[in-house]
Order: sequence, then structure tokens, then C-alpha cells
Amino acid sequence: MKTRFLSAVVALGLAGLTALPASAEAMKVRLAKQFGIGYLPLTLIEEQGLLEKHAAEAGIEVEAEWLRFTGGSGMNEALLSGNLDLAAGGTPPMLTIWARTQNNMRVKGVTALVSMPLHLVTFDPEITELADFDRSDKIALPAVKTSIQAITLQMAAEKYLGEGHHADLDAFTVSMGHPDAQLALLGGQSEINAHFGAPPFQNMEMKDERARKVVDSYDVLGGPHTFTVVWSRAEFVEENPEFMQVFMAALNESIEFIKANPEEAARIWAEAESSPMTHEEIVALITDEQTTWTTEPQRLLPYVNYMARVGLIQEDTDDWRDLFFDTVSTGEGS
Repeated sequence: MKTRFLSAVVALGLAGLTALPASAEAMKVRLAKQFGIGYLPLTLIEEQGLLEKHAAEAGIEVEAEWLRFTGGSGMNEALLSGNLDLAAGGTPPMLTIWARTQNNMRVKGVTALVSMPLHLVTFDPEITELADFDRSDKIALPAVKTSIQAITLQMAAEKYLGEGHHADLDAFTVSMGHPDAQLALLGGQSEINAHFGAPPFQNMEMKDERARKVVDSYDVLGGPHTFTVVWSRAEFVEENPEFMQVFMAALNESIEFIKANPEEAARIWAEAESSPMTHEEIVALITDEQTTWTTEPQRLLPYVNYMARVGLIQEDTDDWRDLFFDTVSTGEGS
């Protein structure tokens, strides 16, 4: 956990003799992210002090507390209990809490972070397609039935196994954070023989000669889709418009830095995450042609429409702007 303090700007007294006014109490903001390079924009905001920089320019004082979760469900619980202000994760956890709270707390998306593909990887030589999985297999993913990997797996099952088969593989899934899932898969000493992961974990797994990619989320969705998003409660967003402008300014600077300086962004991320990947591998991930660093969402409607159709959520929409605050809902989106 890392906390940074932004010093208040204090006006100079006449000739240095006037007593200095007491600083206003800093605004305390709790932000959370998960594991993986999909959170690179937030890592740069934290490591480069961009919140503090833009807060100073806006004349406000911020105390930021960065938290780490392994899945979206825990973030949503913290958000609803008032122990978290900004959550970041895959899109389905955001859509789940959006659907649950539109008549009360009105949780919505603040911004997208990146579009990138997610891969289901196995080391089992007998598995070449989804139909090959059976009850002897265990698929690790961040959160059973709620994570973006879990929902994408259901959508893949419906697409490749047929209508009505969307939940066929749910019984084979196990909730596990990406770092632990990668270790379990590579080690070969656990029951885990497949991992529906995310970059960079899936990329490191695919370097093993035993690895095989069974599902690509871009194939399931029919093209690029948003991987990670930031979401929050309406109360927090509406009561703190200045901070939200600061956050979006910091995020936009972070994303522009990634695009202009992928080598330096890779170095900062590797040091912050203690990544075992080489510098060249991280740069390749950041600059991959399938990866788009952007605040505008892509292909969220297939997720929300699917989740509503099979009863995972009770709300639906055909307009992506319904899912976000005006921090990004004025953009083109997808």
C-alpha cells in the first residue's frame, strides 16, 4: 500500500510576517486496482504522482490510498460499504454492480483503461477445444461466474457448444488470482490444468512448449473489446467534481505517456510490479497491435446484453452511455 500527500499551496504573507493560514484538510481518496498490465495507466498515475500534480494545478489537496484486490467482487463489496471510492477491474463486475444499484447508489463506469485480448490457456495435450473439458479439469480465473474471464467463458461456451450450453464449464472453474494461477499451471503440481488469464500472465504461459490457446476473447466478442474499466458511486462522483476532473486529467496524461514512451512505461511498470518479464517482452505487450490504450469503451454492449439475457443481471441497455458517468459518456464509445 502506498500513500502520497500533496502539500497545500499557501499564499505568502506580506513581507513574510503575516501568519500563514492553516491548511484545509486533505481530501482522502481510496483507489483500487488488480494484477496485470491492464492496469498500467493507474500504475503510472501512482508511480509518477500524476494525481498530486493535477490536484496542485487545480488548487486542491489530495491524499491518495492505493489498494490491491484479486477480483471485482471484493471491490464491489468495498465500494458499497463506503470503504472504496474508485474501483478498477474487468467489465462484468462493473456491469453487475451497475445493474444492482440503478435504483439506489447508482454505480456507473468512470472510464475505460485499455482494450486487449484475454486467452484461455491449457497445458493438457488432450484439450484442443472447449468441448474437450470435463469434470476432471480445473480452469483458474479471477472470480467464478463474475469476472470478465468467467463471463467470456460462458459466452464462448454458448458460441462454440451451442445455445443453452453457456454454463456448461462453470463447474470446472476455480477462483484464483492471476499470479497464483500462473504458478499453479506452470508448476504442474496442482489440479489446475487451464487458466483464463490476462496479459502478461497468459503471455508468459504461452512461452512454455506445453501451452495451447483454447479461447481468444476477441474471437468470442467479434473484435476488440474493453478489458479494464474504472467505476464508482454516483454520490462520490457528483460530490467531488473537481477531483473527477483531476483524475481524468491524470489518466489522460498517463495514457498519452504510454503511447509516446512505451519503453519508459515498461520500465516503471516492471519495477512497480517486480515483473519477471524482460524489458523487451513488456514493451511488446504495451505496443501490441491488438492493444488500445483509451478512455473510451469498446464492445461493452455484447457483455451487458448477454448478462441480461441469461439472467445474470436484471437491467439491460442498448446505449453504452447509460453505463458511464459524463466523464466519458460524451465520447464516441462503441
